[in-house]
Amino acid sequence: MARTELRPIVRLRSTAGTGTTYVTRKNRRNDPDRMVLRKYDPKVRAHVEFREER
Repeated sequence: MARTELRPIVRLRSTAGTGTTYVTRKNRRNDPDRMVLRKYDPKVRAHVEFREER
């Protein structure tokens, strides 16, 4: 299986509505659903949930 198929690049967008994004890779075997991570949003100056967008 090719590298890009197993670990695709995903973009995480802030749920605070600021438009801040993070770019990361995810393992499709371990996380088949959309990824949700709590990360720092510098525009809000707080940790908020970032959800995977497609």
